[in-house]
Amino acid sequence: MSHKIGLACIIDDDNMYVNLVKRIVEAKNLCKNLMVFQNGKEALNYFEAILTNLDKKTIPEIIFLDLNMPVMDGWEFLDNFTKIKNKLEKTITLYIVSSSINPVDIEKAKSINTVKDYLVKPVTIEDLETIFLKQTS
Repeated sequence: MSHKIGLACIIDDDNMYVNLVKRIVEAKNLCKNLMVFQNGKEALNYFEAILTNLDKKTIPEIIFLDLNMPVMDGWEFLDNFTKIKNKLEKTITLYIVSSSINPVDIEKAKSINTVKDYLVKPVTIEDLETIFLKQTS
């Protein structure tokens, strides 16, 4: 498989999970570049900075967002990201990836238009392959 996704983004403070996803993405050649933010605030700062100097090459096609993080959690990031995502002039597919199996979290996430789907950790190689293949089809 060649690189069909140019840039994907992980917003998660769990280094073990992030390293696992990095290894899978690299081993399976799922995308060319992967950016990582430790919390929602870091990611939001990045996206707000893009708005002042819009460069579509630096906007990820896929975002994997954790819900439980320090500084700014996934819910707060979603509230703010939803307000600016249309200004980014690029379609971004956002997946929630959380260890929470609370049905309230799952339903809340799926009710938000910005969220494509909700995945429970740990994600599998097959989950990631399916997501990246869907994105390119």
